[in-house]
Amino acid sequence: MQFDTPAATNPIDQLKVVGRPIHRIDGQLKTTGRAMYAYEWHDPNTPYAYGYPVGAAIAKGRIKSIDVSAAKKAPGVLAVVTTLDVGELKKGQFNTAKLFGGDRVQHYHQAIAVVVAQTFEQARAAAALVRVDYVVEKGAFDLEKAKDSAIEPAAKPGEAPPDTAVGDFDAAFASAPVTLDETYTTPDQSHCMMEPHASIAAWNGDKLTVWTSSQMIDWWRSDLATTLGIDKEKLHLMSPFIGGGFGGKLFLRADAVLAAFGAKAAGRPVKVALPRPLMANNTTHRPATIQRIRIGAGRDGRIAAIAHESWSGDLPGGGLETAVNQTRLLYAGAHRMTAMRLATLDLAEGNAMRAPGEAPGLMALEIAIDEIAEKLDMDPVQFRILNDTQVDPENPKRPFSHRNLIGCLEVGAERFGWSQRGRPGARRDGNWLIGLGVAAAFRNNLLIPSGARVRLDREGIVTVETDMTDIGTGSYTIIAQTAAEMLGLPIEKVAVHLGDSHFPVSAGSGGQFGGNCSTAGVYAACVKLREAIAQKLGFNSDDVVFENGEVRSGNRSVRLAEAAGSDGLVGEDTIQWGDLSETHQQSTFGAHFVEVGVDVATGESRIRRMLAVCAAGRILNPITARSQVIGAMTMGVGGALSEELAVDTRSGFFVNHDLAGYEVPVHADIPHQEVIFMDETDPMSSPMKAKGVGELGLCGVSAAIANAIYNATGIRVRHYPITLDKLIGGLPDVA
Repeated sequence: MQFDTPAATNPIDQLKVVGRPIHRIDGQLKTTGRAMYAYEWHDPNTPYAYGYPVGAAIAKGRIKSIDVSAAKKAPGVLAVVTTLDVGELKKGQFNTAKLFGGDRVQHYHQAIAVVVAQTFEQARAAAALVRVDYVVEKGAFDLEKAKDSAIEPAAKPGEAPPDTAVGDFDAAFASAPVTLDETYTTPDQSHCMMEPHASIAAWNGDKLTVWTSSQMIDWWRSDLATTLGIDKEKLHLMSPFIGGGFGGKLFLRADAVLAAFGAKAAGRPVKVALPRPLMANNTTHRPATIQRIRIGAGRDGRIAAIAHESWSGDLPGGGLETAVNQTRLLYAGAHRMTAMRLATLDLAEGNAMRAPGEAPGLMALEIAIDEIAEKLDMDPVQFRILNDTQVDPENPKRPFSHRNLIGCLEVGAERFGWSQRGRPGARRDGNWLIGLGVAAAFRNNLLIPSGARVRLDREGIVTVETDMTDIGTGSYTIIAQTAAEMLGLPIEKVAVHLGDSHFPVSAGSGGQFGGNCSTAGVYAACVKLREAIAQKLGFNSDDVVFENGEVRSGNRSVRLAEAAGSDGLVGEDTIQWGDLSETHQQSTFGAHFVEVGVDVATGESRIRRMLAVCAAGRILNPITARSQVIGAMTMGVGGALSEELAVDTRSGFFVNHDLAGYEVPVHADIPHQEVIFMDETDPMSSPMKAKGVGELGLCGVSAAIANAIYNATGIRVRHYPITLDKLIGGLPDVA
């Protein structure tokens, strides 16, 4: 199905199933432990073996030799495969860092061997016996130093998004009556999903089956086939349940590669899970940024000039953290410029983490917006409203498909009691200084082709098959709701099968495009099935109605089970996107409001309450959507107050590479959260008229907290995370 004109009225608009607060259809499987995650697949008749990875103990250099003699003699060991054994391997399309193979070490904890044994404990013990001789090379591990390095300064990569410039920023900024010029930093961050990267590999001749934890089935399948040098058609990948990903499982990782080599060497299926302490340095992370923001405004509060420059780092050949994305679109201003530069660092690969670009970008921009509003003596909510735009500021002839940032700000301010906000340091509750903060939320609406197959059987059951994944987002449920709505069935009559490379290729889970795109693909397949049913029954497909388990045209109606016949019927299609996203800017919007308390003696910051107001098209299921937003809000608390991968800039690795040293929020940190969804649709987005919320719920949260802390204390912190050491020096004056 080609989607190239705005959606008209269609069966989804009935909202008999879609849009309803239906609990997850996979919820019972998960809460009773019957959902099979990657490492848990088990056939009692299969003799599984266990692989344990060995990570490089240096950050950059070459491996001279690997001595595995002691490991091979250890109890239960079946095989040891080293990176030297397999030699150089081809990298897949989506990998910057090498996952395995060859003698070069690009980063600390790069996989250099896998030990396979009869039990996990035996494999782990034997892995400790592997001895490696390295040639260590000097590396670059400090973004601040690498940014302005005399040898290799940060530069624009060849395939990077272009810098942008509209008007004459320098002149407009120089002449603006009120200006801001500040630098903000965000640290390296880790995904810290509950389920580690894990895979089981089983060979049958030259065919390979892999059970894994993957957000993007087809991407993984293609890259794993490339890495192993096998035909993609001989590789079967399955990932029906995923215990979180946050972007860390978008791309093929070392666990799947090690499991495949280990299984080949051991002659039996092998399970490999990356130990938690290996994940931070072996896999990907959100890279640190240094961001300079300049804003010039008139006395009337209107932005005249705005510039956003960002620096990030990655391995050679890596990509930018696109932290200026939102600044190109969020606020009006005639004179503007953005630029991004990449420094070469020898740390683990920097790559996508929930809302890449906008999440760290808004951490800086939305503090800067508060700062310029204060210089103008304007309320920060009113300042944002004043500088709203309904067109792309860099291309005024290109309007937004739908934009209601003002509504989010106004509804949020009213619901949150924004009028109670006073001057910095003015409110107190015992030993706690109380502050309110706000930030705009923004995330683009991405469109990816997505396919599905829908089967109707003689029992009247509809089965949906697509390689779409569910990373805890509710994909099973909203896909079932879509099929149920399209075919006039209760949701109990729909079965959903996901995460299998034998199924049609979907958008996958990422970039908050999964929900909208995958359901649009199911919509397209259901249209095909509706047409097949109508054709078989001799109905006019233009006036056919699917309702209450029946198909009706005029005065004639037939039960779906009867229409299916003994052989059943199948509809399959892929949603393809036209140029609507080119003619109209498609984005999601929101507003985050936060109340914090800061202890006047210790500088401890505590969240007291949070509100998110989201404008993201049709909400397909308010329960699963709310779950996504409150999870994102919680992640924003971590980004603001505690999360930071601490870099050892001498040896080149993240020191706090486990959940003991890398601190994420827990239940006690999050006392009260509220989510409001604006009642809207966006017909230009898809036949579902939906968008996404999973990343929108994160974007801006950390800045809202930073702004609330400033309102509580009068202390402005521009470098995340906002730990008490950055506050305590200024608190005596406030106290």
